[in-house]
Amino acid sequence: MSADLSLESLSAGYGATDEVVNFAHVPGGRVVFGAGALGQLGPLAKDVGASRVLLVTDPGLRDAGHEARCLDYLKAAGIEVIVFDEVRENPTTRDVDRAVRVAEGNNIDLIIGLGGGSSMDTAKGTNFILTNGGRMQDYWGVGKAEKPMLPLIAIPTTSGTGSECQSFALIADRETHSKMACGDKKAAAAVALLDPEITVTQPTRVTAVTGIDAIAHALETVVCNKRNEVSMAYSKLAFAMLRDGFQRVLEDPSDIVSRARMQLGAAYAGTAIENSMLGIAHSCANPLTARYGTIHGQAVGVVLPAVIRFNASDAGAAAIYGELGVGDADELANWVTTQLKSAGLKTNLQDLGVDESAIVAMAEEAAQQWTAQFNPRPVDTGQLADIYRSVY
Repeated sequence: MSADLSLESLSAGYGATDEVVNFAHVPGGRVVFGAGALGQLGPLAKDVGASRVLLVTDPGLRDAGHEARCLDYLKAAGIEVIVFDEVRENPTTRDVDRAVRVAEGNNIDLIIGLGGGSSMDTAKGTNFILTNGGRMQDYWGVGKAEKPMLPLIAIPTTSGTGSECQSFALIADRETHSKMACGDKKAAAAVALLDPEITVTQPTRVTAVTGIDAIAHALETVVCNKRNEVSMAYSKLAFAMLRDGFQRVLEDPSDIVSRARMQLGAAYAGTAIENSMLGIAHSCANPLTARYGTIHGQAVGVVLPAVIRFNASDAGAAAIYGELGVGDADELANWVTTQLKSAGLKTNLQDLGVDESAIVAMAEEAAQQWTAQFNPRPVDTGQLADIYRSVY
C-alpha cells in the first residue's frame, strides 16, 4: 500500500489550520505538491502563458537527469527551452550576469528555477535584470523593481532554503562578497512545484546541510522580533515536520514520507521568513561562508545552539522555544547539536579551520548583516564575538 502523501495526511497531528497547511500566505500564486508533481510542469507552464522558457539549473541536476526530464515535459507541451545549467553554490553577480547573457534576445516569457536555493536565487536575479535592467546592486533592499517581471516556476530539489516560497533573491556582490538580499513581490514564484520524489537523489551531505538550514529557518523565524501570528504558525509547523523528518531521512534516504516532510518543512519555513525575518545565526553564518567558504547550512548550524542559549534570556523567546516539543531552550540547543553530530557536521569553529584571531573581525561583519536587526535580543559586536568564542 503506497504512503498517503497528501498535505492533510502529512500535517495531521500538528495542530495547523487549513490555511497554513495549504500555503495561504505565500507571496506568489500557487504551491503544487505531490509525488510525481514534476509531471505537471508542461501544463503549469502553459497556464502562465509560456511559449519560450529559460531553465536555470546546475550541473549536478543535469547529471542526475532532472534537467532532461524538465525538458521532456516542456517540449511535450510545445514549449521552447533555453538552458542555463551552470549555476554555482552561493551565486554572485557574475553568475546572474552569465545567465542573463544566455537569455538575452530569446524573447523569454517564463523562467524556471530548478535546484536548491542557488538555482532559485540565480533565476530570480536573472528575472530582475532581464525585465528591469541595471545591476543586481540596484535591487538590494525591498521593492526596487519598477517594471513588471516574468512569471517564475520554482522547483526545489533540496529541502533547505524555502526560496520557492519567498520573494527574495540572495546574491553575493562579486567584488565585495557582501550578500545582497534583493526582495520584490514581483519576483516571487507564480508556481512553487514541490515533488518529494526528486529530492531522493540528493547526496547525504546535501540532505544534511540543507536540512539544518531549514531547521535554522524555523527556529529563527519563530522568535525574531518581526514574528507574528501568521509567521509563527508556519514556523511551528515547519519545525514539527523537520524535527520528525530529519533523522529518518538521514537513516533511510529513500523514505518518501520523510522526504515529503522535509520538503514541506523547508517550504513552510520559507513562508515564515517571507512573513517575518531571521536572526543572528544567519548573521554569524555569512562571514564564515565569505571568509572560509563554509557551506551555509554548516555555518548556520555551528552557531545555532549558542544563539538559542543567547536568545533564551529573553523571556518571550524562551517561552516559545519551550513550546516546540523538545524541552526548554537548553534542551533545544542540545537537540540541535545532536542533529549536527548525527549528520556528520562540525560543532565548533576550530574544526572548520577558523582562525581564532579573526573572531573580532567576523563579529564586526556579522553585526552589519541585515538579519542582525531582527534578533529577539538586541546584539552588539562584543556579544557576537562572545557567541563565536563560545563555539570555537
